[in-house]
Amino acid sequence: MYKKLNIPDNEDCATCALTFAYNEIKLLYEIALMLSNTSNVLESIEQAMRLLKRNSYLERCTLFTLSDDGTCVETYASIDLTANQKKIATYKLGEGATGLAAQSCEPVVIENVHNNINYLNKLGTINTNSVSYIAVPIIQDEALFGVISANINKNSLLSFDDIVRMLTIVGSLFGGTLATQKKFAKEKENLTELKTYYKEEVLSEYKFESIIGRSTKMQQIFSILETVSPSKATILVRGETGTGKELIATAVHNLSHRKNAPYIKLNCAAISETLLESELFGHEKGAFTDAKEMRKGRFELADGGTLFLDEIGDISSSLQVKLLRILQEQEFERVGGTKTIKTDVRLVAATNRNLEEMVAKGEFREDLFYRLNVIPINLPPLRERYEDVKLLIEHYFKKFMKEHRKEMQFSKEALEVLLDYPWPGNIRELQNTMERLVLICPNGLIIPEMLNHVLPFNYQKIYMQHETPQKEIQNVTQNMQTQPNQNENIQSEKKPMMTKMSLQEMEKESIIKSLIKHRGIQTKAATELGMSARQIGYKIKKYNIDL
Repeated sequence: MYKKLNIPDNEDCATCALTFAYNEIKLLYEIALMLSNTSNVLESIEQAMRLLKRNSYLERCTLFTLSDDGTCVETYASIDLTANQKKIATYKLGEGATGLAAQSCEPVVIENVHNNINYLNKLGTINTNSVSYIAVPIIQDEALFGVISANINKNSLLSFDDIVRMLTIVGSLFGGTLATQKKFAKEKENLTELKTYYKEEVLSEYKFESIIGRSTKMQQIFSILETVSPSKATILVRGETGTGKELIATAVHNLSHRKNAPYIKLNCAAISETLLESELFGHEKGAFTDAKEMRKGRFELADGGTLFLDEIGDISSSLQVKLLRILQEQEFERVGGTKTIKTDVRLVAATNRNLEEMVAKGEFREDLFYRLNVIPINLPPLRERYEDVKLLIEHYFKKFMKEHRKEMQFSKEALEVLLDYPWPGNIRELQNTMERLVLICPNGLIIPEMLNHVLPFNYQKIYMQHETPQKEIQNVTQNMQTQPNQNENIQSEKKPMMTKMSLQEMEKESIIKSLIKHRGIQTKAATELGMSARQIGYKIKKYNIDL
């Protein structure tokens, strides 16, 4: 037990103890409240120190925290020290009373600061009213976090035991608050880094360098994108379905000065005419039957950023007028509203339709066409990008193999078939074909015959140009879970490929192969070939296929 300081002899001990206990609990409650209701931890700790000084005669109350290298304790907060004194008040572990408390993880009490060598007095001044010094270690998660110390004024009525207990509790509150703050700060930093990482990932995914295309036509488009994307000009992307118009629009946004602003997309053909106006411009509450609350439209949501309108050629004449106005004046009203709303939107539109022909027929406004066609970008179909087909096949094939955890490769002949195929559905068809191929084929080598299940059955080049070696057929069919005699069936069918074959002969061949694969179950064969049960029944009868 530490000795008492200046307790009057005539004080009733029981009453004194009760009063102190009440005051101590009240003081600790107020300190805990201060620390929990603020975002500025340093300011809260300093307020708590002022409260300690006022109520307990504790001077120069100082909070030290363990340095990053763990060799010393450094001043974090103190209300009675200057900025320069805070820099000086640093103690190595074992140095002075403060360093001893840190090293031993035990409280250190100096009864008389005027004649104790462990009181270093680094600051060079001692208040004449200060008679004692206490340093108490702060432990967090069974490890040293720091030290809390105080000089005791000669007017204090508290015992060393009382002060040690109080500083231990207060130090624990300070340490817990600081530890939580550091944890949140670290998590926030990690979250910021993660956000930055994913943002960079998204940008790298969609910037034009990563749009697959080494062909001359695509390189010309990349050059145009690099030049026009930073501007505010409206862009019209044109091309067949599946050529990647949305990717181009996304690249335009990410290469512009608006890349950190909203990027909003809308397919005009996917929404009915009655709802499209509301989707574009928003509506006020009560504007129509289901308008139970105000809703912002895409132009309002995209303010400051980019709006991509796909299938722009499908909008009605009335909406064409409103779209023309917003392009000219950058303003609009919500459906059912009278307030004019200003907006700053960079528009990228796309279509697979012949707008010039529509203008000539009066189906599309000529003035709107010229407003949209400021920067035209014409995407070539995949059949005109032969150099890119192999790159796209490899990209999507690897992607889906990874997704579905399969290991496969193309035979030379199968790859040639895919390279020669015209891909009328463009990149979208190629992507879907690669996924189907990965899903339905077994691990191992992909041969031309397997492509019958993913390419149209009337694609003659599969039958006209390639002859798969017998050994490859045997290796592949051994991996397929089919009836035992399937290899025998395939081998018996294997003949030198004909140079010409009619569409009817190819169709009959496809039906026979599918029926063999599915053990004569017509419904499964029909599903695979894209026919109804009635259609395949008719074909079987028509071609006199013996079941």
